[in-house]
Amino acid sequence: MDCQYLPLSATGQFTNLFLDYLAQKDSLTPFYNQFPTLEAYAEQARNRTFDPALRQTLVDVLERQYEGIENKPDFSELLQENAFTVTTGHQLNIFTGPLYVVYKMITAINLAKRLNEALPEFRFVPIYWMASEDHDFAEINHFNLFGKTYSWAFGERGAVGRMNPREMEYLLELLPEKSDLFEKAYLGHSTLADAVRYYMHELFGADGLICLNPDDAALKKAFSPIVRDEILNGATGDIVKQTTQQLQKLGYNPQITPRELNLFYLDDQLRERLVREGNVYSVLNTDLRFSQAEILDLLENHPEKFSPNVVLRPVYQEYILPNIAYIGGPSEVPYWLQLKGVFDYFSLPFPLLVPRNFALYINPGNAKRMEKLGVEAPELFQDEVRLRRSYIERISENALHLNDEKKCLEDCFNDILAKAIRVDKSLEGAVQAEKAKLVNALDNLEKRLKKAEERNHETVVNQLLALKQKLFPGGGPQDRTENLLSFYLNDPQFVDKLKSAFDPLDYRMLILTEH
Repeated sequence: MDCQYLPLSATGQFTNLFLDYLAQKDSLTPFYNQFPTLEAYAEQARNRTFDPALRQTLVDVLERQYEGIENKPDFSELLQENAFTVTTGHQLNIFTGPLYVVYKMITAINLAKRLNEALPEFRFVPIYWMASEDHDFAEINHFNLFGKTYSWAFGERGAVGRMNPREMEYLLELLPEKSDLFEKAYLGHSTLADAVRYYMHELFGADGLICLNPDDAALKKAFSPIVRDEILNGATGDIVKQTTQQLQKLGYNPQITPRELNLFYLDDQLRERLVREGNVYSVLNTDLRFSQAEILDLLENHPEKFSPNVVLRPVYQEYILPNIAYIGGPSEVPYWLQLKGVFDYFSLPFPLLVPRNFALYINPGNAKRMEKLGVEAPELFQDEVRLRRSYIERISENALHLNDEKKCLEDCFNDILAKAIRVDKSLEGAVQAEKAKLVNALDNLEKRLKKAEERNHETVVNQLLALKQKLFPGGGPQDRTENLLSFYLNDPQFVDKLKSAFDPLDYRMLILTEH
């Protein structure tokens, strides 16, 4: 498999905030701790302290969550004071969801491996933080396979991790090929969180990946001091608003909008915002109301009923994990930049923000099409209009630019203008107007020449655009649309190939071509 690299800034797929972070722009340094280099990882680990009691709680929870799973990881290493985690997180998309979810897991695995080799005085463990409490079912209930969308029609509400995946039996029967992995996952477990843990363990357990479900009473109990502060003070919303304003002044458009209280109330088939009106706390779209004393009593006895939103979820993660780095995508890394003030408020270490690996995978069939068309992979990152034009200009045997003619016209009118001014300076405007008309006429003729040549090569252009559509479905990145099964069913070694190719310290687009 051939590997080729392209700067992320050359792909046209990323926001300025994300690219400026990667470029380590000086104006952004107040919004994070350190940029992820080997030296920074070492310093982060040396300075990261973690309560032994929290380590024990974490290990106890993992032992319980992995009960019944064969070849489960050795969690006891997390009890060691020199053991730290590198974490990635994502929603529980069915059948792994978009391909980039797998990319995030592999980045975390490879990062832990690289750090264990480079910094042997520490032990690094890759963690998948399962967004089991998320309640946006519409975001996780579908996936694309071989150009077709498969959807899970379901009636439950609330945290998706608690939903029953056995309802997907009909969906498994619709797949073009039988998948033992997902059948065992979805039909052998009673919650979606348990099903996802099962197949992620089957795919990546041997690589040391640990899946953590944060929807857990013991973990929420440990986190309750932060929740209590949010209930009583609600300081995080104003902190994030101030940071957001600072980023906006720098010309960026931050993603997350904080609330006055950045908490949800969580129960079976219910996850709704918690709001405060004076000294009364209520749960939106319900009749639930609490006084301050009542809600603090609820937190004491049932901490599992409190769920952090997008502002406090990262705080929850870093509070209960001995974490030093978070691996995120092009949307996640920017929103973490809005949160450093919140971490400072709680005197909590801010992790290194690590971009996940990005890749374009070109299978042998598409590689042959590229070779036949004489097109290189970096060209395909252009939008269709630019791609078509640049390709036609390259393959055409005819001159499609009128640059020489425009230069001749420019020289001619310079002479005319000089003569006209000598006779009457007021003629300058008329000469310039005639020149503009002729330049415009040449531009129009040039466009017609290019369109005519495109028609002459219509067949090959259509082949080029079809190739573009295959590699960039809907004009977007491949990994945001394609699913793991699109490649895994045809090549069971696909995941292993990604593990071998991905470098967690290389922040470029990797183009993988199979011949």
